[in-house]
Amino acid sequence: MINELTDAKGFRVKVPEDIRSIVSLSPAVTEILFDLGLDDSITGVTPYCVRPDKAREKKKVGSYGYANLELLETIKPDLILTVTGYQDKLVERLREKFNVFSFELPSTVSGIIDLVVRVGIVTGKSEEARKIESQLIEKLNKLRKFNGESVYIELDLGGPVTFGALSYITDSLFFMGLDPIYKKELKEWIIPDFKYVKERDPYFIIFEPKMFSRRDENIVERIIKDRGWENIDAYLGKRIFVTPGNYDFFAHHGPSFIREALPWLASKIPK
Repeated sequence: MINELTDAKGFRVKVPEDIRSIVSLSPAVTEILFDLGLDDSITGVTPYCVRPDKAREKKKVGSYGYANLELLETIKPDLILTVTGYQDKLVERLREKFNVFSFELPSTVSGIIDLVVRVGIVTGKSEEARKIESQLIEKLNKLRKFNGESVYIELDLGGPVTFGALSYITDSLFFMGLDPIYKKELKEWIIPDFKYVKERDPYFIIFEPKMFSRRDENIVERIIKDRGWENIDAYLGKRIFVTPGNYDFFAHHGPSFIREALPWLASKIPK
């Protein structure tokens, strides 16, 4: 049986009721598929699909903006799953030959949970997805919160990037009781103005190094010196935090964002 579902781009997509081969070009969607118990149906992923550990064992068929069409034609997936945004141009090309379903990139914490449910519905695992939904909501409700302190967050996405009002990262900082200094920018992501950051003098600073990069133990000292931030409050008060591991942390919008990233942030609340 074939169902027709409308994806985030407004396309009517034919989705088989019995999906046997799924290619995921989104690390977040890949993590969700594993959570839903669809491990054996995943026939292709990207090198950035690293959660859970078993995802790294799957065949690599493309990246954020690229896909190996010859390999995909060999795999013949029932469905290719993507997210909107950076992958839109790639999806246009893929639709010419393959069955592609795009999910909306979350802009809020609740959107991350909604993505879990939507992936579950499309893949025939709605009951399992709603159980995960309940678990994630329960996790969120147990998190300790900050007291309105200002915060600046910066991710290395091939260069320094911070986030405005349209990002789930900004929303998550609000949810955790923080006050992001770029909250009024009506954008998803922003190239930061280091002079502006210095003027705002945030109470907390969070740095996330580039994915797969070798972690520099002196990264904070190097950044502070290069930017002339020696007198910034977060530095003087030792309230600059570097995200753990060498994978995307805040840059990843799968369930582990709620299970790992936000609890890590909560652990920085002074006792």
